[in-house]
Amino acid sequence: MRNEETTTKKLLNLVENLPSFDASDLAPIGENRSYLNIVLSRQVRQGMMVRLRKNLYVARKYLDTSEKKGYFSDYVEFTANKLYPPSYLSLDYILHEHNMLTEIPRNITSVALRKTDRFTNELGNFIYHKIKEELFLGFKVVKKGNFSILKATKSKALFDFLYFRKRLLVDKEAVRELRLNLNEFTKHDFKELKGYVDLEGSKRMKEILNWLK
Repeated sequence: MRNEETTTKKLLNLVENLPSFDASDLAPIGENRSYLNIVLSRQVRQGMMVRLRKNLYVARKYLDTSEKKGYFSDYVEFTANKLYPPSYLSLDYILHEHNMLTEIPRNITSVALRKTDRFTNELGNFIYHKIKEELFLGFKVVKKGNFSILKATKSKALFDFLYFRKRLLVDKEAVRELRLNLNEFTKHDFKELKGYVDLEGSKRMKEILNWLK
């Protein structure tokens, strides 16, 4: 007969320093996957584990440590990439980071190659917007402690923000109502933005670019 207490102890020791884990990471415990899933479910109910999405978890101890040591926000950004790869942080989240949106975003927004989707867990609401492969660019790898995070540049975040709203942006007044703060948007930033607009190629995006000026 299995000793669940022993299995749980092995599980916690194995994963407490991992930013996330799935069933494949639990192979060293030597139990079959269905049994481990039962143990995991119980640990989630007891608050010792947090389910990030289906088959992806993090130990409560890891989250507590990240808060105490001050890298919780970095961890949330890393998790945004991890939940739905390939994806990069963009849109409202990045624009607010650059003080281009005054309203604090309620969601952690990303752009992805896979279908549009969203996940909700203890860390927040993660929303992913599907984009065409040729427009899946304009992001960089940002190193924050032990995390490597894919984040859109300021210009690409703005392009993505406008691109997914282009059907609603029918005139200059509609663009003005977005209340974008472009005070720190430089000529270089506009040049980069124009490059994405030219690549996308639609008449509407070119009009929106002109309305921004």
